[in-house]
Amino acid sequence: MVIKVFLATSSGSTAIKKKQQDVVGFLEALKVDYTQLDIACNEENRMWMRQNVPEEKKPSNGIPLPPQIFNEESYCGDYETFFDAKEDNSVFAFLGLAPPPGSKEALKADEEEHIMENGTHAEETNEEGMDDSIEVPEVDRNGDVYENEDEEGKEDVEEPVAEPEENEDSEGGGDNEPEDTGHAEEYEEQEDELQSEEEEEADVEEGEEDYLEETQEEEAE
Repeated sequence: MVIKVFLATSSGSTAIKKKQQDVVGFLEALKVDYTQLDIACNEENRMWMRQNVPEEKKPSNGIPLPPQIFNEESYCGDYETFFDAKEDNSVFAFLGLAPPPGSKEALKADEEEHIMENGTHAEETNEEGMDDSIEVPEVDRNGDVYENEDEEGKEDVEEPVAEPEENEDSEGGGDNEPEDTGHAEEYEEQEDELQSEEEEEADVEEGEEDYLEETQEEEAE
């Protein structure tokens, strides 16, 4: 593969000269084989460059300015895209060349490839692990069907009704009279005493009345 750099050796523009020098000097520093094609002195080179620069890469007036870079017949870019690749340490990728071993671009490419491989492997491992090791709960797998089965099972199975416990002490409680206590007996004794006292008082009153009647009769006589 031959890198072609189209430039104008007799350009009167200082900016264009500086851009051309930057591209050529950096390619020489990277030890990249390239060929300079002058468009100022060679009309064929100028026409070929204009025809092979993609339309979307041309300026508004349709005339691309040097430097323009190609890899054989494939368009690589102009100075701006070359400078962006230089800043990103991806000049060899920009040129369509394999980076030399040990270069910054080669180390970067190896690191990106390693990340891609590990990421893909990790994703595959995670997916396999999820399929084999993680069990989906029964409710999640069956959804409404599982819930409906539970509801039907609940309707078929009757829950046993708890029978009330019988209290031995309460059996026949309506027929049994409460047991008499000592207080009740004392109360009855007190009532008997009061009744006897009332009777004695009544007897005394009757006796006093009889006594008064007798006394009044004796006095009257």
